[in-house]
Amino acid sequence: MNRPEVRLTVGDGGIDAPVFAEPWQAEAFAMVVALHERGVFSWAEWAERLSAEVKRPDAAADGSDYYERWLAALERLLADKGFAGRDEVDIVAAAWERAAHATPHGQPILLANDPESL
Repeated sequence: MNRPEVRLTVGDGGIDAPVFAEPWQAEAFAMVVALHERGVFSWAEWAERLSAEVKRPDAAADGSDYYERWLAALERLLADKGFAGRDEVDIVAAAWERAAHATPHGQPILLANDPESL
């Protein structure tokens, strides 16, 4: 019996293309892995939350917002478990945004660079 030839498509850049399009996507991925390893949530809990996010009506049909959904799932899971509420996440995210704008190009972005925290 002959087996059909199977070819896997690996994005536009081929096998050597980066897995993540942006550094923040890799960081979000790593946070989920690290939090799971510390017992904050199980893989079943994570899969349920991520699945709910990617199935939301406002999710991109082509999956182009996958890591935005990944991040939203993480935020909601942490809020559900009482680690960080939405307001807390928004406050810290805004501080990082201000710090990024206040940081000279080529320098590491530090939360201490937030002009409103001085």
